[in-house]
Amino acid sequence: MALRLINTQTRRKEEFTSLEPGHVRMYTCGPTIYDFAHIGNYRAYTFEDLLRRYLKYRGYKVTQVMNLTDIDDKIIRGVNKKGITLKEYTNPYKQAFFEDLDALGIERAEHYPAATDHINEMVAIVQALVKKGHAYEADGSYYFKISSFPKYGSLSHMKLEDLKAGARIAADEYEKDTVSDFALWKAWDEADGPVYWDTPLGKGRPGWHIECSAMSMKYLGETFDIHTGGVDNMFPHHENEIAQSECATGRTFSRYWLHCEHLIVEGQKMSKSLGNFFTLRDLTAKGYSPVAVRYLLLATHYRQQLNFTMDGLDGAKAAVERLIDFKRNLQAVEGGSDNADFPAIVQKAYDGFGECLDDDLNISGALGEVFNFVKETNKLMSAKTLSKADAAKAVEALEKFDTVLGVLPKKEAGIDADIQALIDERIAARKEKNFARSDAIRDQLQAMGIILEDTPKGTTWKRQL
Repeated sequence: MALRLINTQTRRKEEFTSLEPGHVRMYTCGPTIYDFAHIGNYRAYTFEDLLRRYLKYRGYKVTQVMNLTDIDDKIIRGVNKKGITLKEYTNPYKQAFFEDLDALGIERAEHYPAATDHINEMVAIVQALVKKGHAYEADGSYYFKISSFPKYGSLSHMKLEDLKAGARIAADEYEKDTVSDFALWKAWDEADGPVYWDTPLGKGRPGWHIECSAMSMKYLGETFDIHTGGVDNMFPHHENEIAQSECATGRTFSRYWLHCEHLIVEGQKMSKSLGNFFTLRDLTAKGYSPVAVRYLLLATHYRQQLNFTMDGLDGAKAAVERLIDFKRNLQAVEGGSDNADFPAIVQKAYDGFGECLDDDLNISGALGEVFNFVKETNKLMSAKTLSKADAAKAVEALEKFDTVLGVLPKKEAGIDADIQALIDERIAARKEKNFARSDAIRDQLQAMGIILEDTPKGTTWKRQL
């Protein structure tokens, strides 16, 4: 079955093919590193990680580029307010971003280009646009002439007749209904302080939109396979990327566009004023595991709005724990004869998982197939009709699914001597029927994140998510 994706530009579900057989080139709009990224940002990055991982699951090589916007209006205001350099201002947020990616199990892209390292490439595109009549200079700044690109609005379905003739806008971000010529290069003024570059275009700095065109084409070529981002980037950012890129090169910019819907919190738009604005660090400080956050961000289809709730986080935690326990129980299976029906159960899970994700990354369906597999296999384990070899095949399937899901620990961390001593003391207390002491130690260990389970084969432990 072929992978089919809903292309925002055509509004149709299309069979995916890559320009180069077996190799997907993908661009991801990354963070503006002026503050800590929030869970709405990570909803998009988790969806893009799912896409990347599934492409690899299907056998593709993936070259992914995620830009780092380290120059824009907000960053300049922060630099001037604190009286520090651009790098001094952005580097802590850049470091925090990568720490959060790792905590959430988001695979690293092949390239993380920073805007300030690609000024020359941006200048070259602006010069090409001016030469071809698609851009013009006004008061030292350079603007893209929207009226020169009849295709403008093809992504967002914005009508070119809504263009405010002769109107220009210099701000990096602006209202969704503002169809005006946009800044490619912004002339320096006193409000920018020390932030500027001396270039053939004059003293100034790039507009936000030109950054992504320059960096995507440098690392992926003038035409690449997939461009992803949040729906909030569709207009004006992605629309402007298409216009300036295709006018500069005369080629199709991206062949497929995938957009992730918004995240809301407890049914409301996320806002600091409402007290429902969360970074990953805010949630871990409340005791939630990053893997539970990842699961919750992952489990709703990327084209559906995600309602992020604390109850949902608890449910995500329980789902991940169920998978972890399932794997641990499989690894404990010993002996037994092979079950003749089990290969068909495994194959059914593989087929269902792939068929769902082939259908525009239907993750809820894919997770349903995984948990059906867990349920059917658990029945065989309970009936003691699953052999050690069968269990190994089940573990192999689960680990294969997890190359896409990314929620299982790669290797469970061990316990130190002090924790082992407490476990041994509790085992001794149970043998002596000192249940008060036994319960006290269990509670103490649980507070330390260690969960004990008393089984017919003895006491086992696991780490709490």
